Amino acid sequence: MSAMRDMPKDSTGQFRTWWWTAIRLRTLSLAAVPVLAGSALAHADGAEVSLVTLVMTLSCAVAIQIGTNLFNDVGDAIRGNDGPDRLGPTRATATGLATSSQVRRAAVVSFMTAVLLGCYLVVVGGWPILLLGLFSLLAGWGYSSGPRPLSYTAWGEILVLIFFGIVAVTGSYYLHSGRFAVSALLTGLALGIPAAAVLLVNNVRDQLADARVGRSTLAILLGPERARRFYAVLMLSPFPILFLLDHAMVVTAIVLTLPLFGWLGWRFLHLQGGKRLNAHLAHTAQAQLLLGVLLCIGFWW
Repeated sequence: MSAMRDMPKDSTGQFRTWWWTAIRLRTLSLAAVPVLAGSALAHADGAEVSLVTLVMTLSCAVAIQIGTNLFNDVGDAIRGNDGPDRLGPTRATATGLATSSQVRRAAVVSFMTAVLLGCYLVVVGGWPILLLGLFSLLAGWGYSSGPRPLSYTAWGEILVLIFFGIVAVTGSYYLHSGRFAVSALLTGLALGIPAAAVLLVNNVRDQLADARVGRSTLAILLGPERARRFYAVLMLSPFPILFLLDHAMVVTAIVLTLPLFGWLGWRFLHLQGGKRLNAHLAHTAQAQLLLGVLLCIGFWW
């Protein structure tokens, strides 16, 4: 690790290389989709959606997600979790594309950007948005930092469900409507559950490496077979929740996505481990994106 800290400052080209690696661009839809869904649901319930507020909320959510990914990149590298036998995508700090201080500074800048954007949202939404924002920042930092990172426990999937589902949808809904609603909570659950399934796939893939460094993720506690079965349950769970929503177009979203979610659940039960799970992780994230987009369309029109 000392060698990486002593690396010379990178050029612009090198910065672009490790930056795009470290922010994990493909994961950012998990932060954006619930914001869009919450805003569209507010419109469906008669609220006037502010384009400025929507853009600021999206930008703030993505900035927090980028900062969380950057803190995770450097945190896992320092703790030796991203070794040469890593099965997942390349990590910037562990591979020496950037130093730990560079990645940590970028994470701080991302969080500071979210704070600045969040000031506008607090003016719009008041103290409830302030609390949601502060808890989101704390959770993003605590996921990979501190003496006992949450990513080293079985709480990771719950954290994703709460912040990539319930908080993002209900917070966005509140910013436009000025109130909280059961429909926003249900939508948050429906989108947060498959987001949690994405992390579960990640942890099933990495369970051997995680156990070696002392992690006790949900995948490790459940064991390989039960974790796979739990994934299948997660992938089917959004649909009973969606039936509770009083929006006609939700049925269309269910009909179009249920076969895909069911197939992904069945496939994961029979899919071999290792790097083969990288594609399944991406497909799970894409399925959540598809469900979110269809819900947005249904709510808006």
